Amino acid sequence: MSTETPTDAETVTEHVEGVIEANDVVLFMKGTPQRPQCGFSQRAVGLIRAHCEDFETVDVLDSLPEYRAALEAQSGWETIPQTYVDGEFVGGSDILAEHEQRGDLAETLAP
Repeated sequence: MSTETPTDAETVTEHVEGVIEANDVVLFMKGTPQRPQCGFSQRAVGLIRAHCEDFETVDVLDSLPEYRAALEAQSGWETIPQTYVDGEFVGGSDILAEHEQRGDLAETLAP
């Protein structure tokens, strides 16, 4: 499921915090699961879908600079996509792929 995206910096920061708090698994991505707008977002969606049926996505493209700032403040990670599980930052598509290679992605995505 994808949520509406706010546009001003303060609202984006509040939205990021609220979505992370309200959902077990959240992917902040470019585009939507049906139409990812970058290869890294597409890869992250595929990896998450392989192990998790119910996850939230947020399309950051409408307010990309504001989302970059809010997510970097939240995680210390400046790139998108970003995955959070049970309120904790997990990483981007590369980190998800590393978990998949180690065989522990399903466990990592379990809240």
